[in-house]
Amino acid sequence: MKTGKIYLTLIFFLATALCSPAQVHVGRLAENMVVSAVEQYDAGNFGRAAEMLEAVLAKAPDNDAAHYYLGLSRFCLDDLEGAEKELKAAVSLDPDNFWYRYRLAMIYSANGKPELTVVMYEDMLRDFPKKTEIYYSLMELYLSSGQTEKALDVLGQIETLAGKNESTALTRFDLLRSLGKTEEAYQSLIRYDKEEYPSPRILSVLGDYYISMYNDTSALRSYNAALDIVPDYAPALLGKAEVLRVTRKYDMYFPVIMEFAGSESISPEGKSDYMRSLFQHSDPMFLRTFSSELDSMVNECVRVHPEDSSVLETAGIYYYGTERPDIAGKYFRKSMDLYPESLSAAANYVEFLMYTDRWDALSSEGRAAFRRFPEEPAFLEMASLADYHKEDYRKVLGVCDTIISIASGDSLRMLSAYTTMGDMYHQLGESSRAYKAYEQALKINPEYVPVLNNYAYFLSMEGKKLKKAYSMSKITVEAEPDNATYLDTFGWILYLQGKALEAKPFFKHAMLYGGKESPVILDHYAEVLYALGEYDLAFVYWTQAQSRNNGEIEGLDEKISRRKAEMKR
Repeated sequence: MKTGKIYLTLIFFLATALCSPAQVHVGRLAENMVVSAVEQYDAGNFGRAAEMLEAVLAKAPDNDAAHYYLGLSRFCLDDLEGAEKELKAAVSLDPDNFWYRYRLAMIYSANGKPELTVVMYEDMLRDFPKKTEIYYSLMELYLSSGQTEKALDVLGQIETLAGKNESTALTRFDLLRSLGKTEEAYQSLIRYDKEEYPSPRILSVLGDYYISMYNDTSALRSYNAALDIVPDYAPALLGKAEVLRVTRKYDMYFPVIMEFAGSESISPEGKSDYMRSLFQHSDPMFLRTFSSELDSMVNECVRVHPEDSSVLETAGIYYYGTERPDIAGKYFRKSMDLYPESLSAAANYVEFLMYTDRWDALSSEGRAAFRRFPEEPAFLEMASLADYHKEDYRKVLGVCDTIISIASGDSLRMLSAYTTMGDMYHQLGESSRAYKAYEQALKINPEYVPVLNNYAYFLSMEGKKLKKAYSMSKITVEAEPDNATYLDTFGWILYLQGKALEAKPFFKHAMLYGGKESPVILDHYAEVLYALGEYDLAFVYWTQAQSRNNGEIEGLDEKISRRKAEMKR
């Protein structure tokens, strides 16, 4: 409602500036006080204007112009009821004054009284049939109340009064489509194109229509007609290009799309949107076959808009998607350097570094981005990911401390920070600190299964507090019964408790859900089978563990040899 009031205020100002003396009855404003009040109103001093006009009306209550301007002043002071009251008085004193009635109708609308507004406009149409602004206002009211057929009737009256034009043709098109009369809507545009004058916009809409009807010849004819009028009209250029692309006339498609990319009058955002859609929906064969032409299109767009962020980021996405990360990185970096205050530019570059495993750069750039955008801890978290891959666990812990200090109200972020902190302390061999961090995480979410699993597993590896480890791990397999990692932890705890037979089903289940890919899980299962006397099957899984072991299990070969020696004894 507030936006509507502002709009109405602007209309009042405009109308005041444009009204002739006859329209606002300046002749009746002979009193110096009224003239002065109008000057105050024009200067935006609405409160002062209202005071002066009230003084006038105290002496001359039949002064219609004073009521009118007091109504406008009341409206500008956000007193809609007062505005309505004064404008009603002005209309009652001079019912033939168009502006009094027109403003009162607008006040009714602002006051949420659509029925009174419609009645007012309908009455005004009978009294002022050549005032086109009434028609448009009435049509909008009909549309807002869902009376589309009446809106169409008013549109016909507008065309009779002022003639047809592109705007009325497109309005009729939209109204007919909203009524579900799609074919009639397009036929109305076809008639307009034949009977009136050609419009690039309407021709492009018709081109799109012909494409939907698989009539490529008519579509091209419409797009070409639009381009004859405006050679670089973007909807027509794109429509023509798409017809040629879909019909695989690539020798004709690329010259058109190069014209589109090289046009200085087409917005860079529009070009970027098209190129991103093209890259996303094209099959890999198209991208490979026409890589040089697509490179030229992207490069031409960059040449025309060398410092536009949307174009630079689109180029970065294109080159990254076509496996040329070095070129992609230059575009992402340039966008960030040109727009250091842009959060999206920084995010694109930092995420690029993350996805391309550029850990050194990610560590420094993530921190730099966080300094510029301290309200975005995600930059710091990405930097810590780089530190983790660099095995700089102390730096990761420093990031966790920072996040905990700044994200006290963000439980999810705090949970993640304490979880990471526990994992890092474990990597550093500081178990007691790791467990304290896990305890803090579980205070936030007692059933957070990643922490429960890690906590339980690390306790089991140390052979400590197996009952506690069992309780925590049991929650994880109940929450995610097909998670091989959680099944392994729970089964291993059972084994350490001397319950190898109970552990076996959990490992068998883990084998069905990815456990065979983990040398650790295979080794644990083999140990369980060995404990149960199923030696042949145990060595089958140990052999598989050996083939997948990439240093995850130290001394695996020696252990297997030892088990074999035990068998011989």
